[in-house]
Amino acid sequence: MWRCRAPLAVLCALGVYVLLLPLGWMYVASARYRLGAAQAPPTAVGIVFGAGAPQGRPSPMLAGRLELAAALYHGGKVQVLLVTGDNSRSHYNEPLVMRDYLIDRGVPRGRIVLDYAGFDTWDSCVRAKKIFGVDRAILITQRFHLPRALTLCRSVGIDAIGVGDDSRPYAPVATVISYLRELPAGLKAALFLAIRPDPHFLGPKEPGVEQALHTPR
Repeated sequence: MWRCRAPLAVLCALGVYVLLLPLGWMYVASARYRLGAAQAPPTAVGIVFGAGAPQGRPSPMLAGRLELAAALYHGGKVQVLLVTGDNSRSHYNEPLVMRDYLIDRGVPRGRIVLDYAGFDTWDSCVRAKKIFGVDRAILITQRFHLPRALTLCRSVGIDAIGVGDDSRPYAPVATVISYLRELPAGLKAALFLAIRPDPHFLGPKEPGVEQALHTPR
């Protein structure tokens, strides 16, 4: 019995180590790029990552990201917001929900650019660089997501800093699940950094960000 348990315990410990190592590295490597809203330098583009829009309404976490994005825009920290999310189904349009929410909070329509194929963080970062021509950006998401988002975006050539939303408490279960989800997501991110796959959809370059920067406020 004990002989069986010992190897099992070692395997479990190794599994935990494998899960923790990539995320731990991302936390350390991204530390100097994670800033508060007041400390963030003005940057032309803010990238807002999707986080679910059931029944055509932003999830609580997505709403937090969008509130922060609107505050950064009105505070002069960003000039254009690139909202990136999932529109893989005809009845589900995350970027459109994000745009409408921002418009309701006073962000001009012409200053919002939609990326309909941001199916995950890697896709959003690659497309921001290759499709929308973003070279520098403020990443806008929850604090737990920032290390991974910053690592991936910086790896594809975006000079990124990140501002994490901490404006509201979330349900304890949702918070725990979000942090636990980062463990396998960190492992996936490390794999993507190694193999550097193309996103699900690439396509031609789009001038939306450049045009939005020249749109009157």
